[in-house]
Amino acid sequence: QVQLVESGGGLVQAGGSLRLSCAASGRTFSNYAMGWFRQAPGKERDIVAAISRNDGSTYYADSVKGRFTISRDNAKNTMYLQMNSLKPEDTAVYYCAANYGIVARTRTRDYDYWGQGTQVTVSS
Repeated sequence: QVQLVESGGGLVQAGGSLRLSCAASGRTFSNYAMGWFRQAPGKERDIVAAISRNDGSTYYADSVKGRFTISRDNAKNTMYLQMNSLKPEDTAVYYCAANYGIVARTRTRDYDYWGQGTQVTVSS
């Protein structure tokens, strides 16, 4: 079992920045590929970014490329999402997820564990 806890969400004006963190516990963090997803009201949960288990390979949704950066620190059992140039359409609940595998995955069904989510609200 892996427990995931997100933090760092909040209210920010358009153009601002936030840094989300996902703290993992329970199993060896470096055995898991990780991902960030988001879900806006009335919409499906979509991939934002994902990172592989060890080599740092990453994936970004087109909507966040060039603005968001995913990273992980296996020594601290923590994953991050640096979000810059935020837009109102980035408003959503952001979830971190863990996949017992090597490569970065993009589908919700590929992930085994989920956090409770953290709200990000971007005002115009």
